Amino acid sequence: MRNRARPGTGDAPGGMSPVYSKLDSAPLSRKLLTRYLLLLRLYPVLTKAATSAFLSALGSLLSQLIEKTQKKRSLEWREPLRFAAYGFLFTGPLSHYFYHYLEQLIPSEAPFALVKRLLVDRLIVSPAFLALFFLVMNFLEGKDISAFSKKMKTSYWASLKMNWKVWTPVQVINFTYVPLQFQVLFGNLVAMLWFAYLASVKKR
Repeated sequence: MRNRARPGTGDAPGGMSPVYSKLDSAPLSRKLLTRYLLLLRLYPVLTKAATSAFLSALGSLLSQLIEKTQKKRSLEWREPLRFAAYGFLFTGPLSHYFYHYLEQLIPSEAPFALVKRLLVDRLIVSPAFLALFFLVMNFLEGKDISAFSKKMKTSYWASLKMNWKVWTPVQVINFTYVPLQFQVLFGNLVAMLWFAYLASVKKR
């Protein structure tokens, strides 16, 4: 007599597990999310770094596409590559450790946790992170320290004020409603537009 697959063993016709059968028949968006969650669990820092690199480069390209429409300029590919490098080496990894450290420093159940987190993020981390952005991009462009000093004088304060306007409500949502494992991803999605703004600032 032919043996039947026992319930709960994961056997299925063709030797395929029911779990994988369901995944193969799932919509593409669900497949991508499932695989992203798996990578996030297995390689959290690397996955967030790669995501940051992709979305940072996309933000730079978005800025160029807008400028191309307005001034009919051709696309320049070195700029998105620089943004990708910055996202991979700095934005992704640093954001990962920042959100985890902040969760330990100011737990969600602590009194006035949201206000405390916002103060740390807005008044300490954001100014330092913005200065790091200008420094790293200056280095990647092969410019000297005098160019960095000039950019800080002409663009830093205006960019920081814009950062406070854009990112304060974003971080309220992030800290309040987004699970810890997705906070970097949520920030990266918004950062795509933010990097489009910074790319335009860099050209001034």
